Formats: sequence, structure tokens, C-alpha cells
Amino acid sequence: MPYIANRVGAGEEGVFCLLQNWIAQARKDGKEIINLGVGSPNRRPENPILQELLESAKEDKSYEYPFIDPKLPEAIADWYKDRFGVSLEPENQVLPLWGSQEGFAHFPLVTMEQEDLCILPDPGYPIYHYMPNMVDGHSWNLPLEEKNGFMPDFSGVPEDVAQKARFLVLNYPNNPLGVGATLDVLEDAVKFCKKHDIWLIYDNAYCELAFDGFRPPSVLEVEGALDVAVEVNSFSKTFNMAGMRIGFVVGNERFVKALGRLKGNIDYGLFMPVQKAAIKALTHPDRDAIIARTRQMYQDRRDAFIQSAAEKGWEVIPPMGSMFIWTKVPNCDDDVSFVEFCIRETGVVVTPGRAFGEKGRGYVRIALVREPEVLAEAASRIAEALGKWACARV
Repeated sequence: MPYIANRVGAGEEGVFCLLQNWIAQARKDGKEIINLGVGSPNRRPENPILQELLESAKEDKSYEYPFIDPKLPEAIADWYKDRFGVSLEPENQVLPLWGSQEGFAHFPLVTMEQEDLCILPDPGYPIYHYMPNMVDGHSWNLPLEEKNGFMPDFSGVPEDVAQKARFLVLNYPNNPLGVGATLDVLEDAVKFCKKHDIWLIYDNAYCELAFDGFRPPSVLEVEGALDVAVEVNSFSKTFNMAGMRIGFVVGNERFVKALGRLKGNIDYGLFMPVQKAAIKALTHPDRDAIIARTRQMYQDRRDAFIQSAAEKGWEVIPPMGSMFIWTKVPNCDDDVSFVEFCIRETGVVVTPGRAFGEKGRGYVRIALVREPEVLAEAASRIAEALGKWACARV
């Protein structure tokens, strides 16, 4: 048989295939499925963004090879100045991506050689843990533990790991944890990376989905961060544009230019109507109001879920940001078995914490991707499942 590389077999497929099998069986058994397992927005972009996409899609030139429209990096740089007070050079420090996940898949090709090491958060978004496989490299998992508020403790990184690492990944507001980091945490991260001469790759895709007045910072606000840091962001959640696949990386010029050189050999930019829609999203006079409505939508969903859970006697800690609830299964570390039980008994799909790393054992992630009344019903069903689960294990 012709050879298939070992790296293709790594990654998240196992758990998510199980989810699909359990969902299919529950449907056969007549269960009404509420799928909160995937963090995909369930609304379309607001009309100004959508209309820009549709109008551009009618133009013949939109179907030529689409190099990057210079107005897009300019709009991104202007937004970072408005939102974070960070000054960026559009030509050298801003690079659009085919969604942030594409960027993470390519970052190791820019920063690592075969057998090199990186430091990844545990729990963390699955693409992080796939990254070293792209270059047959290795990772050391930085534990994010509840006792520390899910914040990184850099004093726990072994010196030999810090000396060998090529980059560190952090993500706040965090998927799956729902916690946000203050600027002092990011200052510590920059200090750590500068001390050990490694890249800091900061995933800030949920910076606009933060609740109760919390305003997440950019790592680039930290003095000297541009020496070692890049930040990844996305239009997916902020503007309900996930299906359009558009994100960007900003920050250190050397890193951004190297990634641009790599991508120049791989792709021809992004579909022009998507670029036009992204430019409209960032430059429309009502931009901040559009973002505020999306933020409020997710806060309303969060509150509906938590209130319904409380009414059933299930205490859920409200997330500070993101579109996820992260909660421990009481008296249980077998999150995978509980998720199967939950789908079978209630039809509600959540994601086992182990899909995000070993430190996710015993937790589940719940995506706030349905309307408040549906989420309230889901919380009620999960709470009932928790009661049955506890009885079944006695």
C-alpha cells in the first residue's frame, strides 16, 4: 500500500467521530437533538456586511485570483488603533488569513524545524495540539488549572523546556474555558517569552465577546510585546462570519513577513467578496453598535442557560467571555462517558473536556449557539441528566 504520513492520524477526529455516532443513534431512538457541541454562530452577518458580500459577488472581477486588497490590512490596523490603542503598519505587521485556524496550522512551518518543541495550553483549542505534528515536532503542555483561575503559571515551566521552546500559545478569552485575562497576565507572558527568546502567539479571537463590562486587552498593548508577539484574531464570532473563513494575524514584522512569504507559495489570498465584507464590517459607521449587539446576544444566551440550570439546582459559573460554558461534571472524571449518557438520555450534545487536552478530563464544554429559550431547555435537560448520572453511578 502507498504510504500515508503518521501526522495525518493525529488530532481530534476520535472524539468528534464518537459524537457523530452518538447523535445518529439518539436520532434513531427518537430524541430531539439540541447540538451545543460545535462553536459555530447560528446567525448571519448584519445587513451592511451581507449586502457588501452580495454586491461584490455579482462582479466578474471577483472570480479572478484574489490577491489581498490593501484596504483590508488598513482597516484592520485602524480598528486595532481604535480598539486597543495599538499602532500597526498595514504593509508589514498585518496579514489576513483563511480563518484563524489556517494561521495556526501554518505557524509551525514558520517557527519550527523537525523535532523542535513548543509550549501549548492544556486545556486548549484542538488545532493548537495539532500544530507540532505539521513539522514532526513536539509540545510541552502548560496546565491551566481551576485552582489558579485557569491562568498560566510560568514558574512551573521546566528550564530545559523554556530553553528549547520555539513558541508559546495563549488564548484569552479562552476557548474552551470561558475565562478572560487581564493585562498583567499578558505582561508576565511577554516577560517570559523575552527572557527565553521564544515567540508568543496570542489567540484573541473572542476579544469582543466579553460580558459584564469586561474589555479584554490585546497582548500588543504590553510594552515591548512587538519584539516577540503576534496576535491572531477573526471575523467569525465578532461579526457572524464563520462560514466566510477570514481572520488575520498582527504583530511582529519578521514573523508576519515570514508567514506571508510561506502563504505566497500556498494560496492567492481570499475570495474578494469576503474581503469586501470584512472591510465593510470594520469601517461601517455602526461597527461598534453591530459588535455590541452580538456581545449582548451571547450574554443573553449565557444568562438564560445559567438561570435555567440554577432553577434545577445546578450551579454553573458564568463565563467572562467567549461563546462557551466550561463546567465540571460533579464527582466524575469520565467526561466522555457522561457526554454519551447525556446525548442518549436527553438529546443534548456537549463536548467532552478531554477533546481539549488531559486537563479537560471531568469537564464539558457547552457552546452558546442557539437562542435563549432553546439554551434554557438544554440546561434543564442536562441538569436532569446529571441527576440520573449520579444515581446510575451509586
